[in-house]
Amino acid sequence: MSAEGGTKAIIAALAANLGIAASKMVAFAFTGSSSMLAESIHSVADSGNQGLLLLGRKRSERDRTPEHPFGYGRERYFYAFVVAVVLFTVGSAFSLYEGYHKILHPADVESPIWAFAVLIIAIGMEGFSFRTAIKESNQLRAGTSWWAFIRRAKAPELPVVLLEDAAALIGLVLALFGVSMAVATGDGRWDGIGTVGIGVLLGLVATVLAIETKSLLIGEGVDADQEKRIIDALESVEQVDHVIHMRTEYLGPEELLIAAKIAVYHDDTAAEVARGIDAAEAKVRALVPEAGMIYLEPALDEADRRHAPAPGPGEPVEKGAGESV
Repeated sequence: MSAEGGTKAIIAALAANLGIAASKMVAFAFTGSSSMLAESIHSVADSGNQGLLLLGRKRSERDRTPEHPFGYGRERYFYAFVVAVVLFTVGSAFSLYEGYHKILHPADVESPIWAFAVLIIAIGMEGFSFRTAIKESNQLRAGTSWWAFIRRAKAPELPVVLLEDAAALIGLVLALFGVSMAVATGDGRWDGIGTVGIGVLLGLVATVLAIETKSLLIGEGVDADQEKRIIDALESVEQVDHVIHMRTEYLGPEELLIAAKIAVYHDDTAAEVARGIDAAEAKVRALVPEAGMIYLEPALDEADRRHAPAPGPGEPVEKGAGESV
């Protein structure tokens, strides 16, 4: 994911949520609606979440240190996981508590015109933020479904903003429904029901975010198709017979680690093997630009070793598959 695109979506969401949070707080002060209070807290939490995403992006750009030789790229995954925790604890748990309290102790919605006006304005502002996130994501989706994009994206910012904005829009509709029903029926419990719906929605979104960012945080590799393309690139080099095994892992959204054991030919010289390794690395980097670290271990495969001619008197014995040339 381009840094510019992700940052643009985050800033758009931050600006929208700050404006929406302020307007909802004003509406809550005039109406006393629990749905408006829940939505206010939701927008405040979302604003903090965008700040965390920006902080994670900034901290991930620090240089490598002896203590962290692979850099700080995973800081972005960590802060995205914190966002999921905040969304669940501050957004979902508070909304569920407030909704439950309002159902047990219903109260009339005062000055409902304030609630309706703010909710309609908020839907427009949130829609602008959501549209920006969709526009930036479409540049990277490459025709895949939205669910596949959220599941497979290695950069966490756009999936987080997409899910947050979608939840915010649905939450605003639920708040509008709860306030409308409370005003129409004179029963304040509808306001509490709308608030509970917001809490359940935020809990589901937070759970999805936590699962996806946890997977990135503990380490994900490339998908099966990309792994095959990398292996094909390695095996296309003249000095590489085949790939014995390979492991990949994203050290951050824009840095991929590739480690592979490659079978080389028993009669190649060390210089030829070295040239082959350099050529293989160049081909892989041309195919996968984010492959910043590539470690290739040359070895004689057991099958190749069995077909090699027996060493003559005084000749060195060929190294086995577990040993480097």
